[in-house]
Amino acid sequence: MRVIVTGSSGLIGSAAVRHWDALGNEVIGIDNDMRATFFGPDGSTKWNQSRLEQETKNFRTVSLDIRDRDGVLDLFKNEPPDLVIHCAAQPSHDKAAAIPFLDFEVNANGTLNLLEGTRQHAPEAVFCHMSTNKVYGDAPNELPLDELETRWEYAREEDYDGISESCRIDQTMHSLFGASKTAADVLAQEYGKYFGLKTGIFRGGCLTGASHSGVELHGFLSYLVHVAVTGKPYTIFGYKGKQVRDQIECSDVVKAFEAFSKNPRPGEVYNIGGGRENAASVLECIQKIEDISGHKVEWTLGDDNRKGDHICYISDLSKLRRDYPDWDIRVSLDEILRQMIASEESKLATA
Repeated sequence: MRVIVTGSSGLIGSAAVRHWDALGNEVIGIDNDMRATFFGPDGSTKWNQSRLEQETKNFRTVSLDIRDRDGVLDLFKNEPPDLVIHCAAQPSHDKAAAIPFLDFEVNANGTLNLLEGTRQHAPEAVFCHMSTNKVYGDAPNELPLDELETRWEYAREEDYDGISESCRIDQTMHSLFGASKTAADVLAQEYGKYFGLKTGIFRGGCLTGASHSGVELHGFLSYLVHVAVTGKPYTIFGYKGKQVRDQIECSDVVKAFEAFSKNPRPGEVYNIGGGRENAASVLECIQKIEDISGHKVEWTLGDDNRKGDHICYISDLSKLRRDYPDWDIRVSLDEILRQMIASEESKLATA
């Protein structure tokens, strides 16, 4: 089987590369290190690409910009895939406002190029699209909340499991990133429903793991662990640090892709995140990191929250668990943190 992975040097992409390479498949990665363009040298994933190429057997990277329509179509024509894992994106909620054209061209136009490449040259392929919970904009903030000592919490019992796929995606503030990802999300749905392409849309909560190149504007937990280990200062953006996120380790995301690829439901949408069991506030994550690592986090609280940001977001995983009962969360939040702390300490020791 031939698998094409976009954003192959990034967090989810590299996990997908390792997974399908280990199964003996031919894996082609599309990655041109646009993260370095978005976030500077600290955001570069070249280190991860080099590691992947050393550790895998049937993987190679193609330095291709997904905005390059002709390049994408040529690749799909010459090497049609059986499976597409689309993770490439401009991923920052905040950065998008400074680069609106680039953000939309990568997230929306790039996705269109890949969908067309699949439709024209590999119509039987399964296409897993990595979307985001930011397609809901700030609509989740309309749920009634209780303010507890260390977190915001849903006030109503019926909201306990979190945000479901029925949450609206329009008439809400998304950020420009959320808007461009919404365009890509709806396109991927449409290629499933209109053309019958085997598309699956996965609306991620906080996706994380030890191979994440977190920076201040993207990759909250990875960056928080980084500043804890290196002793750098950390700024919490608004909401008293009580904003809640659910964290999912990248391998659990890839397992969901695998489950979908074996039994695709064209155009279907799934929320994917850590769910209730892996949910914690920023303050609670700081405490966990300090307890596990012994490192003190030097943090300050900023007055302003990020525009369109979620106050309390937990992914309701009911639909994904119902359609794919063999899938579930395997990596706990504490285990995620232990792995990330060990990785950061190793980098610091060899620097």
